[in-house]
Amino acid sequence: MHQTDFENRVRFIAKLARRLHQYGTTAGRLEKAIDNVSGRLGLGCNSLATPTSVIMSFAVLDEGPGALPRSTQVLRVDPGEVNLRRLVEVDAIAERVFSGELDIESGFRALEELQSGLSRRATVMRVISFGISSAAVATLLKGVLADVIVAGSLGLLIGIMASVVERRPALAPSFEALAAFVAMFAVSLIAALLQPLNTISVMIAAVIVLMPGLMLTTAITELSTQHLVAGSVRFMGATATLLKLTFGTVAGMQVANLFKLKAMPLLAQPLPGWTEWVALVAGSYAFAGLFQAARRDYPVAMASSWIGYLCARFGGLLSGPEFGVFLSGLVVGAVANLYARICNRPGAIVRVPGIIMLVPGTVGFRSLFYVFERDVYLGLDKAFSLIVILISLVAGLLFGNLLLPPRRHI
Repeated sequence: MHQTDFENRVRFIAKLARRLHQYGTTAGRLEKAIDNVSGRLGLGCNSLATPTSVIMSFAVLDEGPGALPRSTQVLRVDPGEVNLRRLVEVDAIAERVFSGELDIESGFRALEELQSGLSRRATVMRVISFGISSAAVATLLKGVLADVIVAGSLGLLIGIMASVVERRPALAPSFEALAAFVAMFAVSLIAALLQPLNTISVMIAAVIVLMPGLMLTTAITELSTQHLVAGSVRFMGATATLLKLTFGTVAGMQVANLFKLKAMPLLAQPLPGWTEWVALVAGSYAFAGLFQAARRDYPVAMASSWIGYLCARFGGLLSGPEFGVFLSGLVVGAVANLYARICNRPGAIVRVPGIIMLVPGTVGFRSLFYVFERDVYLGLDKAFSLIVILISLVAGLLFGNLLLPPRRHI
């Protein structure tokens, strides 16, 4: 292989790896995808992906299995967020290169031209999705009408704060703590002066988008599949986020106590049962927006959320909540692989929205919150519940891959 041709292929694969990482591909799937792409382009690749870096070593397959690598690429990357629209576009570009519709240089330019930031419309949609998801979760937590209204309003506020933080990177490290502080103090103020509320439930619903439940699930999945470095780093990152959220919440409570804000007794009745299904539809729509799915993929993303939630409910009625979470993970994992096989598109369109309502970020938050409140035994009880739910969900996803192995790795 000519050196120029080799370098063009390496540049294309390195850019592909950067884009896949940027748009939320997990370490194991990223490594498999890059290794497969390299093989289809005549290169042998050894790759190592972590939440903050990607290392790839390339050799030419025609030179034999013992050939020394010609090039090693080290990419320093920031932890990516799930962007289903861009993930589909990256996958389509790679497929067009494989089919010969695009040459490698044109494929590289197409990857280079993908926009990284959000458009104004996408930013507005993201803020609205913060509010809708918070209101939906408050409903699913069996709140009263006031809980839903306050949680939705605070979700909108936190969405606006998140948009401001994107333009001011210096605020990013403290954003979760600041958001939790503002939400907790606002909830305490409203509950004391204006309207009785389920304080903790509203607080959790308000910051639900910031809960690192998906990150925790991904971390345990990576550890279970022997991607130990990536899983350990991601788990510690999720723990740090939970600690910041918990600290902000406790600080907000302390300031509220300083001003002697005491919540009024709650007398209102919970919302009727049918509102749960309205919340499910609204929440699935909001999470499709937060994951930045393309408009054509909204029905698939929303339907996968319904499948995951309904399987968890059905399995819970059969044999307890742990089996419900396991069953949901199994069905969603298998359906995601089936979708990828039939439609030749990334299974993440189904897999990520399908488990988002099951991930146990709120349980981890409650565990740390009780510890901060000196209720260690209740905190340990919640921590054990967190472990059980994580194991059940990850086991379901792994068994789903066994039931229907993935043909694609995105």
